Amino acid sequence: MRKILSVLVVFMISFLSNAQAKKYVTFQAEIANRNGDSVFIRANKKIIKKIAVNKNGVFKDTMNVSEGPYLLYDGVEYTSLYLKNGYDLKLKMDAKKFDESIVYKGKGSLENNYLAQRTISDSKYDYDALLAASPADFKKLSDQKNASDLAKLNNGKFDSNFITVQKKDIEQSLAGLTKYYEQGQENKKMNNSQSPTFDYLNYAGGQTKLEDLKGKYVYIDVWATWCGPCRQEIPFLQEIEKKYHGKNITFVSISIDKLKDQEKWRAMVKDKSLGGVQLFADNDWNSKFITDYKITGIPRFILIDPKGIIVKADAVRPSSPDLVKELDSLLN
Repeated sequence: MRKILSVLVVFMISFLSNAQAKKYVTFQAEIANRNGDSVFIRANKKIIKKIAVNKNGVFKDTMNVSEGPYLLYDGVEYTSLYLKNGYDLKLKMDAKKFDESIVYKGKGSLENNYLAQRTISDSKYDYDALLAASPADFKKLSDQKNASDLAKLNNGKFDSNFITVQKKDIEQSLAGLTKYYEQGQENKKMNNSQSPTFDYLNYAGGQTKLEDLKGKYVYIDVWATWCGPCRQEIPFLQEIEKKYHGKNITFVSISIDKLKDQEKWRAMVKDKSLGGVQLFADNDWNSKFITDYKITGIPRFILIDPKGIIVKADAVRPSSPDLVKELDSLLN
């Protein structure tokens, strides 16, 4: 009897210990060339955990989570995470290379390595060529990409809930890409027509109208201080401005920040030494110039000729080598 009771006690202790362990995610990392003294676990825009990183780039922490997708933010860049109580993740990475260097080990590593590799794969995919394709070719190419993404997911031995979440994400990505393409096709209909105008507050003082810029090509960047992809384009835009300084082109940036954030806009223009003509739209997303161009996502780039005729209602972004080719053909 004592032996049976002893076995039961051991079993219960083991059971309770395992149950307790499953209430947490254990997450540790070695980060070379760290960008800061902390990393952040985010769910959408909400920070759910701030983790201190020591001088050697090492941290270890535990957290209780709701199973699902998260983001790891190191103060400069993001990477996708999938967390579930019971995971025991060990991350090794180089912050200078970021996604390309990410390797996970431990329980949950299969799912999270998949996410890191998917990010790399997406970054190498030629979306510019896809968006430039004819409607028939777009359908064919996007279907091929979707099938390839689903095959990679279905061929892995992933957690069933993870597969469900990722399938939904792949479907939503395809739907978003298709909507973006269809909007682009609508934008093309505006090409070779007279551009809508604007009359906006100029950071340098006074108001500036599109008509004030006639006689030069005008390259417009529609952006906002809160927009990460917009900020990523800034260094490229600054290089383009330098390259074409003195040429027959004016670079205009139109912020669609809300009125209450005007001082934040002014501070960023100053702190980042933003060049060109810096304007502040009069009614954020609802500004007439923005609605006339049917802008629903930013950054958005527009190219207008010296007579105010739209060359491209949805122009190539500064980070694309194709912009230099196009401007060279117009200005040289």
